[in-house]
Amino acid sequence: MTRRVAAAMIMALVTGIAGAQNASPAVAPRPHFDAFDVATIKPVESYAKAGRFFKMEGQNRWIATNFTLKNLLALAYDLNPRTISGGPGWIDSQQFNIEAITPGDVRPVRLEQMQMLRALLVERFKLTFHRQQKEFSIYELSIAKGGPKLKAATKPDDPPQLIGIVYPGKIEVPATSVTMDDFVAMLQRATLDRPTVNKTGLTGKYDFTLVWAQDESQYGGEISKAPEDAQNPPLFTAIQEQLGLKLEPTHGMVAALVIDNADRPLSN
Repeated sequence: MTRRVAAAMIMALVTGIAGAQNASPAVAPRPHFDAFDVATIKPVESYAKAGRFFKMEGQNRWIATNFTLKNLLALAYDLNPRTISGGPGWIDSQQFNIEAITPGDVRPVRLEQMQMLRALLVERFKLTFHRQQKEFSIYELSIAKGGPKLKAATKPDDPPQLIGIVYPGKIEVPATSVTMDDFVAMLQRATLDRPTVNKTGLTGKYDFTLVWAQDESQYGGEISKAPEDAQNPPLFTAIQEQLGLKLEPTHGMVAALVIDNADRPLSN
C-alpha cells in the first residue's frame, strides 16, 4: 500500500499581443478548488481488503479507495480517528470508494484536494459537526537532546510533500518543504494510534527522509509488522536518531470533532 502526496504543477500561458516575439510568458491563475466538478461515491462490501489509499491520477482524477466516513474525516481535517465521535454507527464500518474530477487544467496540491473533499462530505453526506476540547492520551513531538538534525528545505516555496512508501520490512517517508505541523498532521492522521501535538517550536520548512520498521500499532493495524530481523529501527527511535526529535506519551486537550448529522450518500 502506497500513500502519495500530489505535487503542484503550474501551467504557463503566453500572452498574444502586438510584437508577439517580445511578449513575456504569464502564469495563469490557479483554479478555485472549492469543489470537485463531478464525483461518484459507491459503497464497498465489508469484506473488501484491497487496502485504503487516496491518490491523483493524471491532472484531474482523484480517487479514494476503501474509506469509511470516519477515515475520510480524518483525512480531510488532519485528525486522528480517535478524536472523531458522534453520528450513526455506520460511519466507522461502511466503506466507500470515491472517484472525482477536479476543475481546471492544473493538478491540485494536497491542501486543495482536501478543500474539495470537505465540500463533498458536506454536500453528499449531509455532514454537520462541531468542535469540542477533550482530553486524550496523546504524543508530544519535541526536540531531543542534542538538537534537531533537520536540513532546511532547498525549495521552501514548493508545496509540502510527504510520500509514505510501505515495504515488507520498512516504511520510508521522503519529505520536502515540510513544516513540523505538516509532519505531525501525517503522524496523527495515518501513522500513530493517538493524537499528536507539535511542541518543537520549529517554524521552518525542511527536507528529510525518515525510515523505520513498522509495528502493528501503526496505520490502524492495516499493514504487516516488520520482521524481527528488520535492518531499520522502530519509529520512535528513528525519529530521534534521524531527525533529532522525540515522541513522548502524555495526556492533553485536543480539539475533537463531534458529528451532529451524517446521512448515507445516494449511490451513483
